[in-house]
Amino acid sequence: MSTAIELKAVTKSFGNTAIIRGVDLAVPRGERHAIIGPNGAGKSTLFNLISGRYPVSHGDILLNGENVTGLKPFQINRKGLSRSFQVTNIFQRMSVFENVRCAVLWSLGYKYSFWHRLGGLKDANRRAEEVMESIGLKQRRDTSAGVLSYAEQRALEIGITIAGGAEVILLDEPTAGMSRTETADAVELIRKVSQGKTLIMVEHDMGVVFDLADRISVLVYGELIASDVPQNIRGNKAVQEAYLGTVEH
Repeated sequence: MSTAIELKAVTKSFGNTAIIRGVDLAVPRGERHAIIGPNGAGKSTLFNLISGRYPVSHGDILLNGENVTGLKPFQINRKGLSRSFQVTNIFQRMSVFENVRCAVLWSLGYKYSFWHRLGGLKDANRRAEEVMESIGLKQRRDTSAGVLSYAEQRALEIGITIAGGAEVILLDEPTAGMSRTETADAVELIRKVSQGKTLIMVEHDMGVVFDLADRISVLVYGELIASDVPQNIRGNKAVQEAYLGTVEH
């Protein structure tokens, strides 16, 4: 099976402090992969390295076999990787439809075409409608994003993340701050939109992790201490001592 994301001895230091310490990880195409670990383990830093937000100190990152180490986030995005953030990152004053349509324009080849009237871009409008349908926000089409509920805003951000058609999706704590009902709805949404794609997510809710992930990697103090299928991670004594044993279920 071919690899969607591969990290080779990836290290990240801020000054003299090493946050990520020689991480090796290979995520096959089509896999749903969760990265878990205690607070301060370096999970978000690892996401920022994969997406190009932070430069690596040492090592290499490959996307679909191509070395993308040192590329800027927008360059990596154009090669087929898209991510969300812990803090909702949407255009508050724009409608749901306008938010989603902005996300599809580049993927459809419009780029910096200032002479196009947005209302006449039938393919972009159609794709935006499809995305809104898939994330359950079609009825909120003309609603300003800023007045959506928190769960709806998170769903919109997932819609923006997938709108460009990226084959590799990174979701950073997609269910953070949600109620049980909202979390259950979010899990089904993530399962739906990641079908046939590669999903890598950072998530603290172990119910979500064990429900969604095909494989789980455990990061502790910047080092991967385990990477395996959920049932093996659950029974791993080192993981229990480092993380799972401290979590109430």
